[in-house]
Amino acid sequence: MPFFPQMPPPGNEVLLLGALLAIGALAGAAVQRLRLPAVFGYVLAGLAVGPMVLDLPARQMLQGARAIVDIAVGLVLFELGRRLDLQWLRRDPSLWIAAAAEASLSFVGVTAALVGIGFPPVHSAMAAAIGVSTSPAVVWLVITDSRAQGQVADRCLNLVAVNTLLGFVLATMLVAMVHLEYQAGWLTVLLHPLYLLTASLAIGVAIGLALPYAAAALSRRAEVQFVLIVAAVLCAVGLAVALKLSVFLALIAVGATVRNVPRRSALLEFDLGGGARVLYILLFVVTGAQASWPAWHSAGWAALIYVAARALGKWLGVMMSAPLSPLPWRQSACLGLTLMPMSGMALLLMYDISARYPAFGEQLASVLLAAILAFDVAGPVVLQWALRRAGDARS
Repeated sequence: MPFFPQMPPPGNEVLLLGALLAIGALAGAAVQRLRLPAVFGYVLAGLAVGPMVLDLPARQMLQGARAIVDIAVGLVLFELGRRLDLQWLRRDPSLWIAAAAEASLSFVGVTAALVGIGFPPVHSAMAAAIGVSTSPAVVWLVITDSRAQGQVADRCLNLVAVNTLLGFVLATMLVAMVHLEYQAGWLTVLLHPLYLLTASLAIGVAIGLALPYAAAALSRRAEVQFVLIVAAVLCAVGLAVALKLSVFLALIAVGATVRNVPRRSALLEFDLGGGARVLYILLFVVTGAQASWPAWHSAGWAALIYVAARALGKWLGVMMSAPLSPLPWRQSACLGLTLMPMSGMALLLMYDISARYPAFGEQLASVLLAAILAFDVAGPVVLQWALRRAGDARS
């Protein structure tokens, strides 16, 4: 009969989306029973559905879904920017010294390590700039799930906000070197990075300045303000995409501006809620699904060297500032470990550059993906252990 479906019925994206979400949620709940962070389970679920095990077509889920990814990460970056307390940075020099030291040491260490094993300097520097950022999504979810509170958790969020901003700025500035390597015109070399940096920050600052005044004029009701914040994030994403700017620089600038301008108290504090978690589960499941045996094989020792150089640079940078910090040595050591999760967001900038120069990034793609996956698997566990060891989260 023509009205009966084809047997077996063909799969579709909606069914696959539901399956990935269910697998990720179940894996997250299962590892939490073992006192491990839910993010760890989400990534393991991605490994299970990817080419290494079930080989579901999960990698196609992000095709055409860049806007969804931008919005999901945008909510985290907005909240992260709201944690960037410039007054605290001025009062406590050890905080910005730690931020500068860990970002600098990880950048220089990864660049030197990759150049030492034969990668071109520009490619190595771009990969190192991507590694400067700690994953805001991982840190936010682990701290939220652990209900962590204390000096280490608060300093971790501020350091993540600073190194995320520094990572995006570094990667944006290095776009000029990429243009130069591929013999673009001087106007492109000079103006493109300047345009990306200044216009992205300008959009973020403008929306951040307007948001508290709009909240004060409209309502103090939580549901109204939440809609207003989501609208601001959508506007920032839409403007950045339309003007070919950095979505992430714009969004962290919105949050940082809101935190450090008059009338910031007009905006209430919000939990990101279950709706945002749905997007994060899908994001981490799809991240885990990127892994394949050929990619691991091609990454080889370069990925291990990248991971070691970045981890050592982050930890040593924080420990260098420990004598100036009010934290005890043990808590400073734990603070350095909280920065291990690596952000894959700046990797999207490399994909944008590769769209213009297809040859760029081919060598480093497998190394970066392997390193991000390694930090996504180990980073949440190390972060949760460090928060517990520091006394900011319960065992």
